[in-house]
Amino acid sequence: MQIRPETPADHAAIHALTQTAFASMSYSDGTEADCIDRLRADGDLTLSLVAETAAGAVGHVAFSPVFIDGRSDGWFGLGPVAVSPDLQKQGIGSALITEGLERLRARGARGCALIGNPDYYCRFGFISDGAIQYRDLPDRLVQWVAFGADRPTGRLVFSPGLE
Repeated sequence: MQIRPETPADHAAIHALTQTAFASMSYSDGTEADCIDRLRADGDLTLSLVAETAAGAVGHVAFSPVFIDGRSDGWFGLGPVAVSPDLQKQGIGSALITEGLERLRARGARGCALIGNPDYYCRFGFISDGAIQYRDLPDRLVQWVAFGADRPTGRLVFSPGLE
């Protein structure tokens, strides 16, 4: 498997992969693929990585700028993450997330935030301590990881393509 930045030739495959990956997820509202397209169209798809095998694109992860406490100063949001349903639970999503976080660090990002299952995302260093809030979601679902000494506090707002 190779992880690489998306190219324009990947857009349709990413859309289809994301739709398929989220189709059976009970928490999905069915808009994940469209969100990626909107982020891309708005210029807010900061980092878009594709996991590829000989069969083609089998995974994707998106990162976009976020606002915390009204400021967008080096913090990014993670998501959505999609893996072909027949290849889930084989480490593809983890590899995409790890690679994405490393690339953000190398770019000088301050950190990353997400909404998700803390039992899964804690393995990447994400914590949910109530320091950032998102809408009326429980604090445990709103998570962050800092790449330095900065700790975020305040309301989390994603790029308009995700809101």
